[in-house]
Amino acid sequence: MRRRPSDYVISPARPEDVASLIALDLAAGQLFAPTGLLTEEALGDHVPETVMQQAMETGDLLKIAPAEGEPAGFALVSHRGGTLYLDQISVHPDHGRRGLGATLMRQVFQVARQRRLKTVTLSTFRDVPWNGPFYRKLGFREIPREEMADWMLALEKIQAESLDVSQRCFMVRKIGWL
Repeated sequence: MRRRPSDYVISPARPEDVASLIALDLAAGQLFAPTGLLTEEALGDHVPETVMQQAMETGDLLKIAPAEGEPAGFALVSHRGGTLYLDQISVHPDHGRRGLGATLMRQVFQVARQRRLKTVTLSTFRDVPWNGPFYRKLGFREIPREEMADWMLALEKIQAESLDVSQRCFMVRKIGWL
C-alpha cells in the first residue's frame, strides 16, 4: 500500500471544517455521475451538517488535510451492532489517487482497535473500482445476505430510496487488537 504524502495530517474534524467537508463530499460524489448508480438527487446530497456536528462530539469524524490547508478528505464512523461502521469516506477528486483513502481507512482500523471492536463494516458498490475492489485490497470480504444483521437490512432499505442496492454489498474486516 502507498503511504500518504508526508504533508497530509489526520486529525479530528472541527466545527470550522464543516463547510469544507460538505464541499469535498459533494465533489467526491460527482465521481459517481457517469456510473448511473445514483439518482440526480443523491448526486447532490452530502452528509448533513447536523450529522457531522454530532460525530465531532463523539470523535467519529476524522479529516485528512495538507499540513497547511483545507480538508482533502474525511471518514465518518459510527458504532452499530457491535462493529465500527464506516458511514462515509470521501476524498476530494483534486487530492485523489494519492493513497489518502487508504490512509484514512488505516486510521479507522486504529479507532476500532482503540474502542476494542473486533470488526469494521461498511456498505459499498460491489464493482465500482474505488469501492468494492478498493476495500477488498484492504482486507474486507463481502457479507453473504443470509449473514446480514437486521440493522444492515434496515440500512439497505433506506439506501434503496436513492441507490441501486442490487449493485451494493455489505463488507466486513476483522481487526486485531495487538
